[in-house]
Amino acid sequence: MARPRKPLLSTDRIVETARTLVDAEGLAAVSTRRLAAELGVSGPSLYNHFRTKDEILEAVADSVSAQVDLSMFEDTGREWRTALHDWAVSYRAALRDHPNIVPVLAQGPGRRPAGLRLADAVYGAMVRAGWPAAQATSIGALMRYFIMGSALGSFAGGFVDDVSAYDPADYPHLGQAHLLAEQQEKIDERAFETGLTALLDGLARQFAQLP
Repeated sequence: MARPRKPLLSTDRIVETARTLVDAEGLAAVSTRRLAAELGVSGPSLYNHFRTKDEILEAVADSVSAQVDLSMFEDTGREWRTALHDWAVSYRAALRDHPNIVPVLAQGPGRRPAGLRLADAVYGAMVRAGWPAAQATSIGALMRYFIMGSALGSFAGGFVDDVSAYDPADYPHLGQAHLLAEQQEKIDERAFETGLTALLDGLARQFAQLP
């Protein structure tokens, strides 16, 4: 009986395995030795696809950017504010699923193809909508700050669920803070939508004042 063949090593397999490792254990868990062990190959074989660990992490980051829906910017009939809202929700969802890679994404798109397509789509849509080029650039930056910041940590999850931590003598307004953690997802979603609406309202006012 023939021995079962191992799956061929490919760029996609390496990236998928590295992404799973980052999701489970964080950036520090990724090394060529660890990846080779996870893939069942020798370490040097990885160098046929990636020269360094940093290149692998860049590819993982780009694979997450590729999960962000950009189709709303291709719909020429969709109003810019609605498109920006829907894109922000999709972007945050991708980062929420892969929060450990956010520090790499936060460095900017660099030469990553999916990251550059994302930036190009947002900028192009804002310019087509009538925003001046400089303000379109600022909108892309503003949205990235807001979305990535929301993905870096949970506000609600940052409060311990121990009522004794909130002595009313010291923190008279935090009597219910110990309940925040159990409502983490709901609170964080509501906070994101509140902030996103406020940002878009402000941009809409600016847009209405354009010459």
